[in-house]
Amino acid sequence: MRNDPLFYIVAAACLAVLVILMIGIGGFAKGGDFNKKHANKVMRLRIIAQAIAIVMILLFVWLRGGS
Repeated sequence: MRNDPLFYIVAAACLAVLVILMIGIGGFAKGGDFNKKHANKVMRLRIIAQAIAIVMILLFVWLRGGS
């Protein structure tokens, strides 16, 4: 797997989802002006990034034969 560039793309997509989720949770926990302005946008962005990550994972499994 270490030599597979698609694996690194999938890992980066998952990491991006994690970073967006942490920003959203941090903003929600802190509250205030940032949360009021950006909470919905950040969570929408997370859902889009998560969908892309899932598609990338499924593509990875499909291209590598599922084993």
